[in-house]
Amino acid sequence: MKTYFNLFILFSFIASSHFTYSQYEIVPPKGYDLQIGNMVSMLENLKGRVTQSVATISQKETDFLLDQDANRIGAMIYHLAATEKVYQLITFENRQFNKEEEKTWGVALSLGENAREQFKDQPISYYLSIWDEVRAETLRLLKEKDDKWFSKKAKGAGGMTNHWAWFHVMEHQANHMGQIRLIQKRVK
Repeated sequence: MKTYFNLFILFSFIASSHFTYSQYEIVPPKGYDLQIGNMVSMLENLKGRVTQSVATISQKETDFLLDQDANRIGAMIYHLAATEKVYQLITFENRQFNKEEEKTWGVALSLGENAREQFKDQPISYYLSIWDEVRAETLRLLKEKDDKWFSKKAKGAGGMTNHWAWFHVMEHQANHMGQIRLIQKRVK
């Protein structure tokens, strides 16, 4: 009987994970060229998993500091939005933040002591909504481009291609997803 129960639990876990952002295939959404669409699929999958893991966390969890040099979960979500924003500028406009944008995004991009002071006492929904706005713009801008553009080098970006830039945004999300999950385990 115990074996059947264990098999049921295993099957339930596999089935539930299949329907929660584990699509097991990369399918480009309609309206995007193939390679850009594949990247959009991966970006959205990762954002969905990060969002799902934090969407219902408490204020205590949002603002928790693992140690004096750590970053809060809310700050890391803002950081993901800031990173994506600067890569929009690098790839679509061939530039970095201007002075006004630096005021809005600079602390979130850099994290550290200033972020520990500035990014607290806001619900997780505040940070997620910032990231949602940035992502909506990313998707709109990527939809206007084709795979030929995707393979071109981003001007003034040290030789990286637009494709590599968006790969970096994706891997950056994955990296912080791991950090966020570690913090969530420690805050309890």
